[in-house]
Amino acid sequence: MEGLVLRSTGSFYDVLAKDGSKVVCRVRGKLRLEGFKESNPIAVGDRVEYTLDHDVGVITSILPRENHILRQSVKKTGHAHVLAANVDQALLVVTIALPRTSLGFIDRFLVTAESFRVPQVLVFNKRDLLDAESLEYQEAVMDIYQTIGVEVLSLSALTDDIEPLKKILYGKTTLIAGHSGVGKSTILNKLDPRINQKVGEISEYLAKGVHTTTFAEMFDLGNNTFVIDTPGIKEWGLVDMNAQELSDYFPEMRDLRLECKLGSRCLHINEPKCAIIPAVENGTIAPTRYDSYLKMLSGEDSRK
Repeated sequence: MEGLVLRSTGSFYDVLAKDGSKVVCRVRGKLRLEGFKESNPIAVGDRVEYTLDHDVGVITSILPRENHILRQSVKKTGHAHVLAANVDQALLVVTIALPRTSLGFIDRFLVTAESFRVPQVLVFNKRDLLDAESLEYQEAVMDIYQTIGVEVLSLSALTDDIEPLKKILYGKTTLIAGHSGVGKSTILNKLDPRINQKVGEISEYLAKGVHTTTFAEMFDLGNNTFVIDTPGIKEWGLVDMNAQELSDYFPEMRDLRLECKLGSRCLHINEPKCAIIPAVENGTIAPTRYDSYLKMLSGEDSRK
């Protein structure tokens, strides 16, 4: 039988059967011994084959993925952690304050999604908490990402109508990620009260969110619309990207890099007749984006 993985706890999986029922499944042991370099070989969004062993399902195989989103595993060196599989878009909820989402973290998320050819959306939440100066800064940041083709939306999950967000999500499977405390759970509960995710508080001392979501979980919003909630993410480590390919995942650089004298060998640092550096100097490429690129290239931590 075939099903869709809705929830993973690491040991057991909630699988949506074709008849609409949910089956609790475990993994056949052999699946974990087939050379996976992923800390979780089965992810939410995976389509799987399973059999029934009394009242418990046994996942016997994973059907081919259309795509997946992963980041470097925090717990296992050399392994990747798959956040979700078979998604149509990746949405990052960010906040300018309480807690602050750094541009470096945003860029790592976008680069990862771009590397898997997954369209990206940025939702700037908690607009109601910003003063005039902060709102102006947020508008400038949003403009940076709109310019490179990322869909952006500003809202307050507490006070605003979220119909514009529903239109972005409609008919698609969307991975939703972000730091703890940015309002993912509040947004999800407003999309559909049946989701009923626990809402956390912000630590006044650290100005950071308190984790409320423990495991990734997919929710059916109807009309072939699914959202995948993920645990709050502190760090976003890149996986298997070499120096030569990194600029391919910055759309504004990808369009220009072929004009570099050294072509694909140019790392856009100080090479002669590089097309990227002048574009940064004249403002065609945002300096903050170029700074993120250099930090990723050097391996410097820009995740927080």
